[in-house]
Formats: sequence, structure tokens, C-alpha cells
Amino acid sequence: MSMSTRRLAVATLLTGIIAGLVGLACIHLLHWIQAIAWDMHGGTLLEAVSAVSPARRVGILTLAGVVGALSWFLLFRRNTAVTSVSGAVGGTPMPPLRATWHALTQVLIVGLGASVGREVAPREMAAAFSAAAADCLGLTPEDRRIIVACGAGAGLAAVYSIPLSGTIYTLEILLVSLSARAVAPALITSGIAVLVSTGFTRPAFFYTVPPLTPSLSLTVFGALMGPVLGAAGRAFKEAVARTGAIRPRDWRILITLPLAFVIVGLVSTRIPSVLGNGQASAQTQFDATWAAGAGLAFALLILLAKTATTFLTIGAGGWGGVLTPAVALGAGLGAVIGLPWAAAWPGSEIAAFAFIGAAAFLGTSMKAPFTGLILVIEFTGQGATILVPAVLAVGGATAAATWLSNRTSVGRSVR
Repeated sequence: MSMSTRRLAVATLLTGIIAGLVGLACIHLLHWIQAIAWDMHGGTLLEAVSAVSPARRVGILTLAGVVGALSWFLLFRRNTAVTSVSGAVGGTPMPPLRATWHALTQVLIVGLGASVGREVAPREMAAAFSAAAADCLGLTPEDRRIIVACGAGAGLAAVYSIPLSGTIYTLEILLVSLSARAVAPALITSGIAVLVSTGFTRPAFFYTVPPLTPSLSLTVFGALMGPVLGAAGRAFKEAVARTGAIRPRDWRILITLPLAFVIVGLVSTRIPSVLGNGQASAQTQFDATWAAGAGLAFALLILLAKTATTFLTIGAGGWGGVLTPAVALGAGLGAVIGLPWAAAWPGSEIAAFAFIGAAAFLGTSMKAPFTGLILVIEFTGQGATILVPAVLAVGGATAAATWLSNRTSVGRSVR
């Protein structure tokens, strides 16, 4: 075994432990904040939010906006640059202390109810500390790139207890490689990170989904609606990029972010599921308890409200993940389309349509179809019975998104 390989092996073990500790810290910090803010000592955030008064919801969201605005204003006062995980993988410096400050602010506002995901924080922190460990070990540039990517993927795996998704995320999105030198560290770091963060026992799945029934109706739905979901996922990705590009990093954030959070708080007085990282909204769609009552109108209302509050949060200056919000929006879109479809052609639960919507929408919004599908499977613990319609939907979504991207590129080159 060469010296470089031994160093990579040591870095792999250290990175798994680092990512696991980061994920564990983020989990406990988030739960601590939610316990104080929402009196949440068990159950779901939606149950805790629904149990408090509307005035308290607005007050807590207002606090989140003020604290987040102050934190980011101070962080960006002298340097407005933010190193992304992909930038760190590419070699851009990612100072651990600055990354930790940025990440912990995200965890704080998500715990207080911000309408963004919590998954970027552990990815950033784990990538930053993994890069520092790689530098101390003197890894080659290519091995350093592998370790930083593995740190980010393992951070994702640790905070949600999804080792396979963390591995696929590392390989498909960050490294775009299936070389043995990349695959082995990706698997090992994600496995160690989950072991450190959650132990040997698998915690409850992030979403509770009933057993899903395959049917010809669902298969045709997946084949025909896949391209629609793909176009929507691509549009979401582009809209997030445009919104993120205009978010303020100067004194304006002291006004825009608290104001935006007041609005989100007011929306939550009527639709509490908009609060948090998207779990509540997606769970509402997977449960489909509204199907016999308000039905399509209620599902559409949740979808629109979650979309609006997520973009409002980002555009006003908030930072956070869009992975779990994308699951919520995809599940909502699948449920909105699936409800009339199932009424016309019965055979499967609304939850199955929501599952397919989440997988196809997430896969195209991330430009990573395998990651999107595996994530939703690990999030729900379901999907094995409906893999054929799910694969058809994700394939059609990917094809549609690729075609639209190529068409846009050709149009720009002609102009």
C-alpha cells in the first residue's frame, strides 16, 4: 500500500467520524431549539406548532427573522462571499469557523420555523472540517477533492440517517465519478457517520408513508406525468438560483428578513405546515387525510403556500437547504395531479402519487435522478413495490429536463 493510499484511508476514517459528530451536533441543537421555541418534546413539528397560539407562531418567526438577519449581517459585514460545498470540493478555501457560523445560523432559524431545509448546515460544516483534516494529512489534490466531497455527503447521511443517499449524493453530484478510489471512501464515510450520529438502531423514517400499492393506473401516471414533474423540477431549480442571486447580504437584510418572517408567521396561522424544512408539508400530502374532504383545493393550497414561503425566505436573505422543501413540493404536485387521476382511474393510494412526484421532482431539481429516487426511498422506507412506475417517472422527468436545458442553451447561442 502506497503512502498516499494509507493517508487516504486515515482521512476516510477521520472524515466519517467528523461528519457523524457534526450530524449529531446539528440534530441535538435543532431538537433543543424546537423544545424551547415550540415546547416540542416528542411527536412532529406540525403537532407542536398546531398546539401553540397563532400569536406565538408569529412571535417566534419574527424572532427567527431578527436573529438570522443580525447573524448574517455580522458575518457578511467584511466579506460577502460564501463558499458552497461544490466550491470547496473544487478547491476553494472554506474556513471552518466561518462555515460553522453560517451553518449554525441556518440550524437556528430552521428550528424556529424557517421555511428552508436543515441539510446544508451539516454538509457545509463536515466539508470544511474534512478539508482541514485533508490538509493536515497532506493529501494529493485529487484525494483531497474526494475527502471533501465525502465529508459533505456523510454530513447529509448523518443528519437524516440515510447512508446510501449520502453515498450516491457524493458520487453523482459532487464527484461525478464511480472510480474505486472514490466509491470506497464514499461508502465508508457515510456508514461511519450514520453509526456515530444515530448508532446501530435505525431511527423512525423521516416520513410516515403507508404501504404503496402498484397498479396499471400508477404505472401509466408515472410514464405520462414524469416529463411534467421534470419540467416543474427544473423550473424550481432555476427559480431558486435566481432568487438566491438577489438575496441581500448588506444592511438591507436587517429589514427584509424580519419582514419576510413576519409574513411566513402570518401564513402559518392558517397553514401551520409551511413552517420548518418541509417535512410537515410533505407529510400532509403523504397522509392524504384531506382527500375525502377539502380534497384538491386543500392540497393545492398547501403546495402554493409552501412554495411561496420558501422563495420568500430565500429572496429576503435567508440561507438553508432546498432538498426537503423540494420533496414537499414534489409530493404536493404528485398529490394534486394524482387526486383527480385516482378518482378517474382507481388502483393506488394518493400517497403513491405523492411518492412518485417527490422522487421525480427532487431528482430533476438536483440534476441527480439516482440521488433523488434513493433519497425518497430512504426518507420513507417505501418504494420497493412501485419501483417500475417510479423509475419510469424519474426517467421521463430527467429526459424532459435535459431536453429543456438543451433547448434553452441552443436558444441562447442563436441569440
